Amino acid sequence: MDRLLELLRERGFRRGNFVLSSGKESDFFIDCKPAVLLAEGHALVGQALLERIRDVMGPVSAVAGVELGGCPLASAVASASWADGGPVDAVYIRKSTKEHGTRKMLEGADRLGPGAKLVIVEDTVTTGGSTLRAVQAVRDAGFEVAGVIAVVDRLEGGASAIRDAGVPFSTLYDRTDFMGNA
Repeated sequence: MDRLLELLRERGFRRGNFVLSSGKESDFFIDCKPAVLLAEGHALVGQALLERIRDVMGPVSAVAGVELGGCPLASAVASASWADGGPVDAVYIRKSTKEHGTRKMLEGADRLGPGAKLVIVEDTVTTGGSTLRAVQAVRDAGFEVAGVIAVVDRLEGGASAIRDAGVPFSTLYDRTDFMGNA
C-alpha cells in the first residue's frame, strides 16, 4: 500500500453517522486534512497530485485549490513543483467573494494572463456541487479549466457531474480504497 493512502486511512477515515457538506447523510467520512496537513502527508500529496497533473492534464499555468480542503493541496503541489524544477504556482478559490479589501474570489491569480490554464484540486468529491461552483469561478475570472483532480472520489455522482459539465476529472483514490466494494 502506498504511504499516502495509509495516512489517509489512519488519520481521515471514519465510520459512523455523518452529514456531508452536500447535505447527504453517510455512514462513513473521509477527511483528508488530518493526513495532508502532516509534513509527510503534505509532501506525499503534493508529489502525487503533481504527477497526476503532468500525466493527465499536461502543462498548466497554476493549480487552484477550493477553500478549505483544496487550499493546502494547491500549496503542496506548488511546493513539490518548485522542488522538482518546474514551478506551478498556487491559487486559492474562495467559497464566496471576499467582502472587504480587494473583494477577490481567487487569491494568487493576479499574476496570470487572460485565458491561463488552471487545474482545480479537491480533497473529497461527493456530488461535485462545490467543485462545479469553483469551475465557474475560475471561468468567470477569465481562465481556462484544464480539469479537476481529487484526492478521494466517494463514488456518489460527483465525477459524472463534473464530466457532464465538460470538465476532465481524475482522482488519486476512491471509496473502494477505504471500504472495498461495500
